[in-house]
Amino acid sequence: MATTSTTRADAAPALAPLTLGERLAGWKETFETANPPRSGRMDAVGKWLVITRAAVFPMTAWSGMIGLLLAVGVASTSGGVTVNYLYATIAIIGLVVSHAANNMINDYFDTTGGVDTEGYVRALYAPHPILSGWVTKGRLRNAILLTTLIDGLIMLYLAAAVSPLVIAFALAGLFVSVFYVAPPLRLKHHGLGEPGVFLVWGPLMIGGTYLVATGEIPAWVLVFSLPYALLVTSVLFGKHIDKIGPDTKLGIRTMPVILGEARARGVNQVLMTAFYPIVVAAVLVGWIGPWVLLVLLAAPRLLIVLRTYAAPKPETPPHGYLGWPLWFVGYAFVHTRRAGGLLTLGLLLNALLPITLPWL
Repeated sequence: MATTSTTRADAAPALAPLTLGERLAGWKETFETANPPRSGRMDAVGKWLVITRAAVFPMTAWSGMIGLLLAVGVASTSGGVTVNYLYATIAIIGLVVSHAANNMINDYFDTTGGVDTEGYVRALYAPHPILSGWVTKGRLRNAILLTTLIDGLIMLYLAAAVSPLVIAFALAGLFVSVFYVAPPLRLKHHGLGEPGVFLVWGPLMIGGTYLVATGEIPAWVLVFSLPYALLVTSVLFGKHIDKIGPDTKLGIRTMPVILGEARARGVNQVLMTAFYPIVVAAVLVGWIGPWVLLVLLAAPRLLIVLRTYAAPKPETPPHGYLGWPLWFVGYAFVHTRRAGGLLTLGLLLNALLPITLPWL
């Protein structure tokens, strides 16, 4: 009897259920860091936010919003275009769901293919869904199938409501998403992952959303999608620079592996910088209103990032740094988030407060 009493007294007290405030704070921290909350406590939603790497979803949301706001800008200034906000909203939701599926596909095939292990970079900067024991391979596969099914239904609905061309955009994105790491193509392994991301987050996402919103897809929209596509590609480029050593050992020939670190850092500086003159040129030729010049407010952040890329990664992380051994990708992501947000804000202001340059 005494033994039982002692055992109960020594048992750890049960933790109180998470409050709504704690849940929201945990989700916010996960969105900001791509990691579980520092408290170690999270609910099922928070766990799936980590598994799907929801911290990078804003890049996809910006792509969809850019496509929608380009359509709104045309409708508000020149007319001749009717914007369907319901279809566009459904499309943007589909894009975010497809990004979640893409991230899970990467983890699934990199694990089954022997790339993701306890010592590989993916398992070091954040919990790996399978290696951490959070989900089984079967459960992750089922989540991939579910999200892909949702996107398939969205594709068929929008194709019937808008245009069969929606199917071409969606299937092209699915092809890159699956075969980015899946055999037999494994685009990432042959220096084709970066061009694939450029195609998906630019012409396919931005152009596809414009198509869904208006029922048409002018060539200038596809061209204007390129500067933001460069920003998103710079994030992936930065991540692959961080992984040059481990990827080289595994025979994964990403573009940075092919180029070598010094050249790859220089190329990424060009990718991030090229965003600005292309946007300015689009304004000067009259493709887009001048409010998008707000992106120039991101230039100070760009200078910080360029200085970081001018030097090799430090040997050890700064005190309190989260996400090591990743380094360059974080700087590229922060710049992309700021420049992409300012571009989206400028497009919104173009629609609400249109300004025409005197020579146009």
